Amino acid sequence: MSIAALAQQTREKVITQSSRAILKLVPETSEGVQATQRFFAVFVSVVATLGFLALLGVHTLLAQDAFKLSELKSDAKMIADQREAISRKMELYSSPQALANQAALLGMSPSENPTFLDISPTMPTISESDGVSRG
Repeated sequence: MSIAALAQQTREKVITQSSRAILKLVPETSEGVQATQRFFAVFVSVVATLGFLALLGVHTLLAQDAFKLSELKSDAKMIADQREAISRKMELYSSPQALANQAALLGMSPSENPTFLDISPTMPTISESDGVSRG
């Protein structure tokens, strides 16, 4: 036998034994284990899909609320502008000159000698002639 033939036999033995060793590293799976893994994969996929759908629903509801909030803010700004316009009109109508003009149109005239009302509290003095005794 020649050295080349011996090397060829050795090489074939190494290849055969190597492939057996590699095949032994991968465990053989039975039908039950494959079914369990398939069930778990389907279960995880269903849970993930339901989670994404729930997340999509929450985002949709938040977006609707954001549109409603934006609309309410614009309504509030419009009402504030209207309130400010009414306030300016009231200031214009209640100015002293405007009130005097309106009074003149109604036939009123300014008073020549105004009378003022004194509403400060005054305490009556008690004298002995009133018949009230102190003490």
